[in-house]
Amino acid sequence: MSTNKSNPRALAVETLERVHNGAYSNLQINNVISASEMSEKDIRLFTNIVYGVIQHRLTLNYYVQQLVGHADKLQPWVVELLDSAIYQMVYLDKVPNRAIFDESIKIAKQRGHDGIRRLVTGVLHTIARRGLPDLQQIKDPTERLSISVSVPVWLVKTLTNQLGQTKAEHLLATINQPANQSIRVNRMKTTSAELQKQLEAEGFTVRSSVVAADSLVLSHGVAAHFDLFKAGLYTIQDESAMLPVQALPLAESDVVLDACAAPGGKTTQIAERLTTGKVVALDLHEKKLKKIQENAQRLGVADRITTQALDARRVTTEFAPQTFDHILVDAPCSGIGLIRRKPEIRYEKTLADVEKLANIQQAILDAVAPTLKVGGMLIYSTCTILDQENMANVQEFLAAHPNFEAVYVTTKQDLKAGRTEPELKIYPDDYGSDGFFVAGLRKVAE
Repeated sequence: MSTNKSNPRALAVETLERVHNGAYSNLQINNVISASEMSEKDIRLFTNIVYGVIQHRLTLNYYVQQLVGHADKLQPWVVELLDSAIYQMVYLDKVPNRAIFDESIKIAKQRGHDGIRRLVTGVLHTIARRGLPDLQQIKDPTERLSISVSVPVWLVKTLTNQLGQTKAEHLLATINQPANQSIRVNRMKTTSAELQKQLEAEGFTVRSSVVAADSLVLSHGVAAHFDLFKAGLYTIQDESAMLPVQALPLAESDVVLDACAAPGGKTTQIAERLTTGKVVALDLHEKKLKKIQENAQRLGVADRITTQALDARRVTTEFAPQTFDHILVDAPCSGIGLIRRKPEIRYEKTLADVEKLANIQQAILDAVAPTLKVGGMLIYSTCTILDQENMANVQEFLAAHPNFEAVYVTTKQDLKAGRTEPELKIYPDDYGSDGFFVAGLRKVAE
């Protein structure tokens, strides 16, 4: 491994190796930045290369396979080096090829023998002379789409079957764009207008969200690094992720269950709307509950939140029937709606994982149902866009629980007004936010 702590390209290759071996990209990036001596400019390049290569992994691997022929026999770091060089050439307009060639060949020379240096040099000069292999050569249209957007074939087929060819292609064409940086304004401490002025004074470009109320979308800065964040004036949360709580008809004195609460974004969002009420926040792991408590303290709502380590499927062992005025089940899911923000999700999940998660989600819904008061609302939400975890679960739940009815999900921004189904489905290409599903289920009888 290179000991160079200031070379963004060498550090990117090393980080990609570790991710290839199972490490989480966001944690690795944070660790490398903390231990490095990179400038701000180089940190941006390093981060861009790592996330960009992961996003475009199938496309880049196809190019390497076509150019080298025996790519499967190359050492992993050599593949990562070629992937990162091609990524910069194709996707980073402002980086000159000369810099990419010089740095990539230098890394090959430092880390490998002369044969690897010659191979890397040859591949890069071939691209410079002839261009990249044409993806149109891939005859199967599903495989061609899979390679071009770097999404596994199973997911392309699933989305095409569920959404139709046109919507699936439009959605997939947008998922490799950068994710928005959005925040939720803490209305207990400030207003959107006042916070916007303060953030603009700090150098941010700020606009109001078209997706969620009390939300701002920021660029030109990292929101978590500012004193305004530490003071609890806002929290980091995707626009779509704010919608499930905004769909709850909360009163200030309500007792609410957040059945799958960590890391606590929605827990604190509920708490901000209460005064004498409280939120019971559950998670399987005690360690994750500490994160909820930290966020609650920062935002000034800790006195309204009770945390408990408990599997949501065992809720009735701890809570009596009709305990809660409302319940939020923001269920553990495949996370396919976060594909723009967490690029490796697309390669890690399988259809079998989706079906297994659907069973867990259904079990959680069944378990919490008795603890909801008659007249109360159960909001079921996921950050996935697959029917197996969304509509199929709602339909199964309603069939098994005739004392519940589906309720039309409303939002303060009146999203997708005029839709025919009561559930709200947000896709990554709709507003540039994460993909999300929100269903409202009202208990009409015991």
